[in-house]
Amino acid sequence: MSATMDTESTYSGYSHYSGHSKKAHRQGRDRHKSPRSKDGSRSEKSVTIQTPPAEPLLGNDASRTEEGQDDNWGETTTAITGTSEHSISQEDIARISKDLEDSVGLDCRRYLGLTVAAVLGLLVFLTPIAFILLPQILWRDDLEPCGTVCEGLFISVAFKLLILLIGTWALFFRQPKADIPRVFVFRALLLVLIFLFVFSYWLFYGVRILDSKDTNYQGIVQYAVSLVDALLFIHYLAIVLLELRQLQPMFTVKVVRSTDGESRYYSLGHLSIQRAALVVLENYYRDFPVYNPALLTASKSRAAKHMAGLKVYNVDGPGNNASGQSRAMIAAAARRRDSSHNELYYEEADHERRVKKRRARLVVAVEEAFTHIKRLQAEEQQKAPGEMMDPREAAQAIFPSMARALQKYLRTTRQQQYHSMESILQHLSFCITNNMTPKAFLERYLSPGPTLQYDRDRWFSKQWTLVSEEAVTSGLQDGIVFVLKCLDFSLVANVKKIPFIKLSEEFIDPKSHKFVLRLQSETSV
Repeated sequence: MSATMDTESTYSGYSHYSGHSKKAHRQGRDRHKSPRSKDGSRSEKSVTIQTPPAEPLLGNDASRTEEGQDDNWGETTTAITGTSEHSISQEDIARISKDLEDSVGLDCRRYLGLTVAAVLGLLVFLTPIAFILLPQILWRDDLEPCGTVCEGLFISVAFKLLILLIGTWALFFRQPKADIPRVFVFRALLLVLIFLFVFSYWLFYGVRILDSKDTNYQGIVQYAVSLVDALLFIHYLAIVLLELRQLQPMFTVKVVRSTDGESRYYSLGHLSIQRAALVVLENYYRDFPVYNPALLTASKSRAAKHMAGLKVYNVDGPGNNASGQSRAMIAAAARRRDSSHNELYYEEADHERRVKKRRARLVVAVEEAFTHIKRLQAEEQQKAPGEMMDPREAAQAIFPSMARALQKYLRTTRQQQYHSMESILQHLSFCITNNMTPKAFLERYLSPGPTLQYDRDRWFSKQWTLVSEEAVTSGLQDGIVFVLKCLDFSLVANVKKIPFIKLSEEFIDPKSHKFVLRLQSETSV
């Protein structure tokens, strides 16, 4: 298309400036109308229209042909002149540098927190062992014999430290799922509490035992046992604050996607705003259908088409009939608004008809392809084991029979940007390997699935920004609204508190259900 436009532009410029005949000039002017700038100047460089990158199998040409072109496509199309197709401004450079600085800051903060926690944990586990070993190293000859009691205490300390080590590994040493903007308050408080607790024990140990060189070794060992017991209680407190406190639902959060209005409801416990946002994002990738910006272009093209149909001509000259033009525009807009609902109705009905028709064709094509697979499998069983076809080869063999129907259906439903030929072949070979039915294969394509179903490069949402009027470390409250923004859309979360439910009981006496049936004896006359 670019080569055609270059040829037409060259021909038009030549006929305009070289004084050709009127016929040639009229033909050149009719064949090409180059867009002009406000000052009437004409660009002499070639015009290249930037298009989205095409997929290996599924492109956007058919969808654009079916939707039709806008009457003002030459005025609304973004064109880039010259040889370069990429541009960047000072604002973009500043934004990119700021993102790099933020990412570096987040990594440094995360590793700093892990380092502090690891050093503190190592200090906690080595402290009881140091309390027991230091007297044996410094004044071993002056210690009183302890005997069996100390040996039992040694075994108790060893097993308690092992339990504490396993519990700490299970609670704290987990791979982080996300980088939150602020510190986790309860975890920071627990770290401060543990540091103060261990520091107090070391201070008392240095003043009362190391300075005086206490000879009561049994008391020193019991002192170390009391430290381990206190650490186990702190670990129990950490389980309550970090895990159990948030389990009871206290709030209901309504999450709405700003572009298409897709919404979900979630029940949350006592969480901070940043942790609630993290829970919302985890559920978003699982529950929300994948964001498809192609579905939003239909309404925009319809509105642009309506505005393109309004044309006002001023026969009295410029600037003489402004009020008349405005009244004409309002009247035309009112008449078009009265008929716009009919256009929308017939447009949606026609789209549903096309979708059903192409869906039926796709179902039939896939069923025939899977029937062919079963026939091939029956033939392969009769061959030697070395000549059998693997699932990848079988998928490549039957894929051409269903490719056209699948391509048209995905273009009609505007899902072509989420499915490449390689991903379809992988899914088809997976279904063949696990002996799945045609319905199981079509489940991914007949309706849009959650975001986790697709590749990461097609998520349209990888980095999020939390926007909240309240501090993100504060807890959830009734009426709080926070927004999660990404590049293309945002998630608006509205928090409502679960109301207090008063449940009463009504007692029904079992005897109230009893009744007596009295029958009157009939006598013959």
